[in-house]
Amino acid sequence: MISAELEWLAALVTNRADFWEGSAMKSRCLKMVVLAVFAIGVATAHAFQDSKPPLEGLQLFCEYKPPAEIANGKRIVLLAGDEEYRSEEALPMLGKLLSQHHGFHCMMLFSINPQTGEIDPNNQTYLPGLCHLEVADLMIISYRFRAPPDYDMRWIDRYVSSGKPILGLRTATHAFRFPADAETSYAQYSFDSKDNPGGFGRQYLGETWIAHHGRHGSESTRGVVEPANAEHPILSGVEDVWGPTDVYTVTDLPEGSVVLMRGAILKGMEPTDAVVEDERNNPMMPLVWIRERDSDGRTQRIFTTTMGSSTDFESADLRRLVVNGALWCMGLEDRISTDLNVDIVGEYQPTPFGFNSFQTGKFPRDHNLPDQDQEPNNGHGD
Repeated sequence: MISAELEWLAALVTNRADFWEGSAMKSRCLKMVVLAVFAIGVATAHAFQDSKPPLEGLQLFCEYKPPAEIANGKRIVLLAGDEEYRSEEALPMLGKLLSQHHGFHCMMLFSINPQTGEIDPNNQTYLPGLCHLEVADLMIISYRFRAPPDYDMRWIDRYVSSGKPILGLRTATHAFRFPADAETSYAQYSFDSKDNPGGFGRQYLGETWIAHHGRHGSESTRGVVEPANAEHPILSGVEDVWGPTDVYTVTDLPEGSVVLMRGAILKGMEPTDAVVEDERNNPMMPLVWIRERDSDGRTQRIFTTTMGSSTDFESADLRRLVVNGALWCMGLEDRISTDLNVDIVGEYQPTPFGFNSFQTGKFPRDHNLPDQDQEPNNGHGD
């Protein structure tokens, strides 16, 4: 019986009309068609269910609520997602500091393994929680070569196109990389975009990925204040900035950019090492700069530093620089003082930078504040 129906299905495809003769055959075959369609639908539903990330009820990002007595009503969303510089460690530390010492409500987002819910810096596409940018007053971004699907990328596009402020760290200059054959509406954000030169990095922050200027892993960086801008409020209280990451090459910042610090290449990986005496330090590359970008009549404040590894942030004055930068971005520079609290909240033991050196088996819940309950997120992190 089954072989007869299968033969009829073949006949249907090849238009063999002789198999249509006889009402009994028609009835059996139509039943088979209905059953086949039903079976395909059930199989498809099961396949979809099996392919859905099994993350229902898991916490996919962190919320840091400020103490009620210092809450200022402003919201910051921090985006961690790079394979090398341990932003998944540095940004939770910054989020806790900004919330507990300075009154900001912070949402901490990560690159996530879509099957386990673990933090996975190597995952370039699953970045749950970006919808929180819709109500953010500041985006702090430390992405590297991310390629979110349109569903998620739209939130970033809406945010940066709105004219709201941006604070970029280290690899944010090359935050996005969409493959040439990617089905995306946002290829213009890619760091190697030809239609939109330099992508997000150059068009918004002021520079894209060019090269390592210092020798990566063997020549560290000393921040040197730009004399002409030494009185800028962002530099208040900032005296000693050093980090083990190397200086990045910066070619041509947009007109109107203000360089606050330059990066001196040191001969080694200790803060006491001497400055390299060669043409690479003459002139020194911009290390920290700001710009005020016109965004359809709205002034968009942007702060960028090419420092930003988790180990860089052991420098108290780098933390101070970034906190001051965040305040300036939001138009709160009147709150900047030389003695702002930049103490680390809780423990902070950063991992040295390097590919595949991230701590495995870590979940967003491992970065929670101990006295704050977290709501589980749904499978999409919305």
